[in-house]
Amino acid sequence: MTSIRWLSQELPTAPLTPQGEFSQDPDLGLLDAYSRAVIGAAQRVGPAVVHIQVHQGRGRGGSGSGFIFTPDGFILTNSHVVHGASELAVSTADGERFPAELVGDDPDTDLAVIRGGHNVASVPLGSSRKLMVGQLVIAIGNPLGFQHTVTAGVVSALGRTMRSRSGRLIDGVIQTDAALNPGNSGGPLVDSRGQVVGVNTATIMGAQGICFAIGADTAEFVASHLIRDGRIERSYLGVTGQSIVLHRRLVRYYDLSSDSGLLVLEVVPGSPAQRAGLRERDVIIRFAGKPIAGVDDLHSVLVGERNGIACEVEMVRGTELLKLVVTPQRRADRL
Repeated sequence: MTSIRWLSQELPTAPLTPQGEFSQDPDLGLLDAYSRAVIGAAQRVGPAVVHIQVHQGRGRGGSGSGFIFTPDGFILTNSHVVHGASELAVSTADGERFPAELVGDDPDTDLAVIRGGHNVASVPLGSSRKLMVGQLVIAIGNPLGFQHTVTAGVVSALGRTMRSRSGRLIDGVIQTDAALNPGNSGGPLVDSRGQVVGVNTATIMGAQGICFAIGADTAEFVASHLIRDGRIERSYLGVTGQSIVLHRRLVRYYDLSSDSGLLVLEVVPGSPAQRAGLRERDVIIRFAGKPIAGVDDLHSVLVGERNGIACEVEMVRGTELLKLVVTPQRRADRL
């Protein structure tokens, strides 16, 4: 059984001229461009990255990473970093230290929001929707107590599924080979433009270069609910899936509003989805009148007010466009 380690090197430097500037040698141009991208992203996002120290009572504690994503001091991190904390303290890149309080915690997506400090640097969440496999990404965090460490790699895969500590499957996870270690948890995963595309979360124990981050679109949805309500009450449908691109012929034939949907990989026995007739390999394209272009769209509509309410599901099965009615139910540990 694969064992996941939850995460609660020095960058390569392009060759320099004797004057300390990047080399103009055309053969080294690609390395220079790579270095500039990593340096620029680190300079843009680094000041917003914080080190979180956690006290849980009776001498227990730990630490992790986070980043300030609003100008008024809201900090995004992992649930497993701050869950059960009796006291939180945050340190910024410039050495400022201040107490923080838990705003909201969602173990189902391993995300949490804390707040502390004002007039500090912040970086907004970007989007993970347009990420591509092979794209350069940079991780910033505090692994093993080494504060504000930068590592770089690529997007290794998209649409991964990972089980959270609560037992729920997290869909739409980003896999990367940017090196992560304990203490990186909650730090940002950033693209070459300095946009936050994910929240670093876990690595596979005993493996090298297999690390995971929660997508920025999932993080934005969860964070907004945590700031508003302190928690998320979900409706349970009973499927796991991944975002896919539909064949152009299907899109044209049925005049669909989007060229992507949610491929159902598993239907949980006895779930509302199974009772409604959903099957593996179905592609959900609309739910309760809302277009579903992927996992994040389904997450956004499966909120508490859907519990017990019959909702129409529009989907593609093979080459046929079908409509079913499903009634989501309340269940704390599953979607």
